[in-house]
Amino acid sequence: MASSSWLVIVAVLGVAVLLFLVMKTKLQAFIALIVVSFLVGLAVGMSPEDIIATFEKGMGGTLAFIAIIIGLGAMFGEILNVSGGAERLALTMLDKFGEKRSPWALGLAGIIISIPVFLDVALVILIPILYSLQRKTNKSLLYYGIPLLAGLVVAHGMVPPTPGPIAAASIIGADLGWVILFGVLAGIPAMILAGPFFGSYISKKIYIGVPEAMREQAASLADLQESEQPPFKKELPSFINVISIILLPLVLILSNTLADLLLAEENTLRNILVFIGHPFVALTITTLLTLYIFGIRKGYSKHDIQKITTKALEPAGIIILVTGAGGVFGEMLIASGIGDILANAMEKTDIPIVIFAFITAALIRIAQGSVTVSMVTASSMVAPLTATYDLSEPMMAILVITVASGATIASHVNDSGFWMVSRYFGMNESETLKSWTVMSTIVAFVGFAVCLAISLFV
Repeated sequence: MASSSWLVIVAVLGVAVLLFLVMKTKLQAFIALIVVSFLVGLAVGMSPEDIIATFEKGMGGTLAFIAIIIGLGAMFGEILNVSGGAERLALTMLDKFGEKRSPWALGLAGIIISIPVFLDVALVILIPILYSLQRKTNKSLLYYGIPLLAGLVVAHGMVPPTPGPIAAASIIGADLGWVILFGVLAGIPAMILAGPFFGSYISKKIYIGVPEAMREQAASLADLQESEQPPFKKELPSFINVISIILLPLVLILSNTLADLLLAEENTLRNILVFIGHPFVALTITTLLTLYIFGIRKGYSKHDIQKITTKALEPAGIIILVTGAGGVFGEMLIASGIGDILANAMEKTDIPIVIFAFITAALIRIAQGSVTVSMVTASSMVAPLTATYDLSEPMMAILVITVASGATIASHVNDSGFWMVSRYFGMNESETLKSWTVMSTIVAFVGFAVCLAISLFV
């Protein structure tokens, strides 16, 4: 067995090589994680047979749970996307909240919409609404945009069934019901401070109008909204249907967790709730209902629905593979004994595991950019430590949200989201750093503060 000092060196070098491969050589994260896992196994003296067995255990154990959830969630979100569900939700909330409270409406809409719909897709769908609001009021686009972006970032990073928290929960071994609960508890104050409050402040410092190239699109949308028979609104699904279908899987999964806590094992109701609240069943029910309500009833043919759902699995496949490779990396750390060494080191230095999880995720995020890759990698380093501590299920979920908070910090030039926001808001690099980057950092620290506070009581 390799010495403790060598195991620590291997762990540090493993992360360094991973970052080098992803950042400098632009190697796909899936391949990079696989390569580094091989190197770690060889470096600590594992036999080829043990390395292969560890690969199979890490990949199989992770994907057995996550592949089904991400696949179903992707199809559910894509159908909601093409049917206009996101626009309906945003427009209705803006109408109910009124113009003065529109940043709050956009922040909440961002959280809800980004649960089933990927962040970049949600931004593309909703950006015309921001253009229309800016055109009507002549306020800085950031006044409306930052709250929406804060909501999208919070849900993308903290609320299942989005891929990042699903991946982290799978690797760490946390119950999804608790993850959803703590994700919402941490996410809402994070959205409020980083969204309406910071948005109001930064919009007074940086005035951004509708980008020149997008003005025709903004004018067209405004005309549709102001007409007596607005076709844009008329064709959209109902608000009740949209909000119900988005919240359905969350309610079902939470019912599983609550039934497990409150009802006796032989109770029939408990057994029913545990079954339909399992993520597999909850998302299968939701996806089937979505296909019917937002697909068949909206006039889509069977061929159209098959094409839409197949397209949805393309980005899901990449996320699934990256997550599986992260599971392999985590299992390699456990099998090599590195996890035990890290746990002992933490005990000696008296660093709480919550702080270790946040710092690890934040450093990886700042270094390589991707939220999902940061969460997968950080979770793989945190997971071996959980076996050493006697952690409750709520505490395991807190670790997931802590990792999620660290993984949202300081989005900058190595993150594709940075350039997407820069382009759609017509901002230069300095303006994007002062607005988008600071917003994502506020989300991270508020989320971490809430997790740290809750960890004192669970």
